[in-house]
Amino acid sequence: QVYKGLDIITNKVSPQEQRLCRHHMISFVDPLVSNYTVVDFRDKADIFARDKIPIVVGGTNYYIESLLWKVLINTKEKPSTAPRPASDRKVELEQLDSAELHRRLSQVDPEMAAKLHPHDKRKVARSLQVFEETGIPHSEILHQQQEEEGGGPLGGPLKYPHSCILWLHADQAALDARLEQRVDDMVAAGLLEELRDFHRRYNQEKVAENRQDYQHGIFQSIGFKEFHEYLVSEGNCSPETSALLLEKGIQALKQVTKRYARRQNKWVRNRFLKRPGPNVPPVYGLEVSDLQRWEEDVLKPALEIVESFIQGREPLAEPLRMEQDEKENKRSHRVCELCDRLIIGDREWAAHTRSKSHLHHLKKRRKLEASGRAGGTVGDSGDAETSDEDGSLPLP
Repeated sequence: QVYKGLDIITNKVSPQEQRLCRHHMISFVDPLVSNYTVVDFRDKADIFARDKIPIVVGGTNYYIESLLWKVLINTKEKPSTAPRPASDRKVELEQLDSAELHRRLSQVDPEMAAKLHPHDKRKVARSLQVFEETGIPHSEILHQQQEEEGGGPLGGPLKYPHSCILWLHADQAALDARLEQRVDDMVAAGLLEELRDFHRRYNQEKVAENRQDYQHGIFQSIGFKEFHEYLVSEGNCSPETSALLLEKGIQALKQVTKRYARRQNKWVRNRFLKRPGPNVPPVYGLEVSDLQRWEEDVLKPALEIVESFIQGREPLAEPLRMEQDEKENKRSHRVCELCDRLIIGDREWAAHTRSKSHLHHLKKRRKLEASGRAGGTVGDSGDAETSDEDGSLPLP
């Protein structure tokens, strides 16, 4: 929604609704800018600097997480609130062969290279960019964030402790039906005309030169690439074929929208509700399956929760809580010898043993043990060593 254009496909709030309350961070980036990032978004979202209370609405929970927690990495000494120029180093790196990219990362940050799939160009390029622009391996910066007070396996500490999350959730069947209806409503509102116009102005020439890119900028929006076949063939095929491609695009948009909604709900559960450590804002669940009960199930409790936070008192509603083990020890100390880290708290330990970093070191040790058993590591006595001298760790 930060990009200008495609208002229907990106589900932007209507001009009428925008007049009821001032909105920010909508339609201010040129659609041809392909290197606008979540870091740019975070740096521009400075409502607190104006002594205002922001209401962040999403959508994209990754962006909300970037505002609440210290989880991003600045690769510039002076971050700019404006989109960076076209000569973006990450985009340049992504032009390289996947194997070459991964080889370069392996040389400067073997830990990060081991975590990333060699074909995941975007993440590999980002890690290389971090190293090139900071001189510090990406993995080392992530460890520094996690080790800050209030940090944990998912990143650094909470930046704004006095905040709360309202999670609107619905029964899956009701949500799926509503999302399918939303796509039909988008088509009725002029989606095809919007796509045709945007394709003609911004993408038609790229397609003709075989340089279209559905991995960056506004072109990665859900919906645009689903109608690619329909847009490029319109006028060059029979009406029957065009109608089939249109229906194919509509059905694809419905499917990908439902998958995206499932991923976002999973993100809330795993990154907000299950986030280890005490630095997590309360999450209040609001049931939206029955729209006939909107006022009593959603509007009234939401207003009471927000008013309570503004006034500094406890809301009547209870936040959602994950099931906790009554025997959980929040002050337990464990040393992970594999990762050379001190972990405080039972839940934090459980999260650490499931983390990519720990699993990487565990896999590496197992390989060494397997090769030692196969070849027979010779000790001082001449016997093959089969015991693990540093003691076994609990496995995830």
